Amino acid sequence: MIKLYFIGLGILVTAIIANAIVVKIGIKSWYYFINLLAEHQMTAFSKIGILDYIWLFIGYPLVLALGYLAGSKLYHLIFN
Repeated sequence: MIKLYFIGLGILVTAIIANAIVVKIGIKSWYYFINLLAEHQMTAFSKIGILDYIWLFIGYPLVLALGYLAGSKLYHLIFN
């Protein structure tokens, strides 16, 4: 259970940092995309660019996977 907690923390911290960075450089985050979907339904898909899609569906999951690895590594450093 403690290991899952550290992994969750790793993912959470990574997600917060990643979202702050992409907003700063102008790439759309999931928060923006979900709000856009709520407001414009199907036309939302034409309102974001290819770079945004690449980030949302390829980059972000990969970054979160790195958060998983960081949390797991931290757990092993502390408890092993």
